[in-house]
Amino acid sequence: MDSRDRDLSGRARNARPRDGQGRPLPHGARGVERVPEDVVLSPDDAVRQAQRLIDDGYPFHAHEVFEAVWKATSGEQRELWQGLAQLAVGLTHVQRGNPKGAVALLRRGADRIDPYAGEPPHGLDVAGLAGHARALAVRIERDGVAGAASLRLRLRLRS
Repeated sequence: MDSRDRDLSGRARNARPRDGQGRPLPHGARGVERVPEDVVLSPDDAVRQAQRLIDDGYPFHAHEVFEAVWKATSGEQRELWQGLAQLAVGLTHVQRGNPKGAVALLRRGADRIDPYAGEPPHGLDVAGLAGHARALAVRIERDGVAGAASLRLRLRLRS
C-alpha cells in the first residue's frame, strides 16, 4: 500500500507541515501555514503575498507563491516567475546556512530575471532585485552566510 500523500487525481504531493525555513516536519507536528499547492493568484496578488512572506522572514513560502504562478504561466513571463522563485530559495539557503546553494540560486535567479529589467512587468524592481541578489552572493562568497546576516535579506520586490 502506498502511504504517500496524494491529491484527488492521484499525483504525489507533500502535505507534511513545514517549519519557517520550509523544512518538512513529522506528520501531526505544528508548522508554519503553507501556501496551498493549487493556489491561483494574479501576478499582482502573488507579488503582494510574496513580499509579505519575505518581510516576515519566510522566503521559502514566498518561493511557493512564485512557483505557483510560474507553473501556471506560459509564454514570455514564465522565466521571470521561475527567477523570482529562485531568488526566494537563495534566501532560504542563507537562512539554512548553506552558502553554496545560496550563491548558486541567487545568481541563477538574477540571471533569469535580467531580461525583464528594460520593461519590468507588474511594477517589479527587476534591476534592483538582480543587483541585490548578486551583491548578496558576492558577500556570501567572501564572508560566508554569517557575514551575510548583516546584509538586508528582505528583498524589495517593487521600488
